[in-house]
Amino acid sequence: MTFNETPPTARALLPLLGRAGEPAAEAGVDFPGELAPTADPALIERAAAAKAALGDRVFVLGHHYQRDEVIALTDVTGDSFKLAQQAAARPEAEHIVFCGVHFMAEAADLLTAPNQHVVLPDPTAGCAMADMADAGQARAAWDTLVGAGVAAATVPVTYINSSAAIKGFTGEHGGTVCTSSNAERALSWALAKGEKVLFLPDQHLGRNTALRQLGMSPDDCVVYDPNQPGGGLSARQLRAATIILWRGHCAVHARFTAGAVAEARALIPGVRVLVHPECGYDVVSAADDVGSTEFIVKTLADAPAGSAWAVGTELSLVRRLARQHPDKRIVFLGGTIAYCATMSQIDMPALTRALEQLAAGRAIDPVTVDPAVVPHARAALDQMLALP
Repeated sequence: MTFNETPPTARALLPLLGRAGEPAAEAGVDFPGELAPTADPALIERAAAAKAALGDRVFVLGHHYQRDEVIALTDVTGDSFKLAQQAAARPEAEHIVFCGVHFMAEAADLLTAPNQHVVLPDPTAGCAMADMADAGQARAAWDTLVGAGVAAATVPVTYINSSAAIKGFTGEHGGTVCTSSNAERALSWALAKGEKVLFLPDQHLGRNTALRQLGMSPDDCVVYDPNQPGGGLSARQLRAATIILWRGHCAVHARFTAGAVAEARALIPGVRVLVHPECGYDVVSAADDVGSTEFIVKTLADAPAGSAWAVGTELSLVRRLARQHPDKRIVFLGGTIAYCATMSQIDMPALTRALEQLAAGRAIDPVTVDPAVVPHARAALDQMLALP
């Protein structure tokens, strides 16, 4: 699909976004250009009533990628780490309702008090990137590093978009957690402590940080494939590398291309391209600004009126930002739909059901972390909080 210029209105998004088939997209289906409304508008009223009945006993968190009707019912909106921090800062809340995905609710459980009840409205809402690294694979990778004679010099760093078990593995081996906003500090800390970094699970964030912010070259990085014997790497390659990247990625941000960046520049005079660091290196290299979802939100809020932006991140957030800033021209980067399907599992029916059950005093299974994992996972998170 070609990148079509929008009509001359500040709040317009790409007018034909997804109206034609997208054979190259993972979804492989037509997309009408507008997200479907809530099936039953009364759900919003029911959810609001249940939340009001709970009062200070409940604290509702919403990730930036949620639908607008869900965001409207949240107390705080943010990225995964901000939301986990906010959950920890509300010790008076008996129930933490996390409108996000499973790894985020796990992080909230790690950072909240034992008496707090962390609820994910749809417990099956996962994250494909987080699922690309499990603890068994990580232990096998460490054994490979031991065999190559480099484990003692390697410090693991895991993106917060990972399971509690992976955070536990990282903490067990003296590593830390990072976010997309502090990855440079985390890698610098790790390289001051050791000679190499094993970076899980998003290869793009690791590579972009190493090359763009730490001044490394592509030759300093290798990609460890957990589905290949020995990660598909020789002992010599492991010994020569500084950054060992796990072969994982975000399916949403991997859809953006350098070609879309070039089309945006050709079609929109003066446009600035703003993308998330989970995009590929060719995309972030072609962009003007790169940063986390919090960075994207702040950059557009601070941008001057009349400025034009093509934004490479999840569709729901881009649409919301375009509506929030009608004095700026904000368009979605490229024609391939980048919509987080698992995040959308936390819809109004799921949120309403969770709030009503809590208000009625009915038990909901909380999201909890295996007690055997907690000490090391918490240590890795604490180390991130202590980063200089």
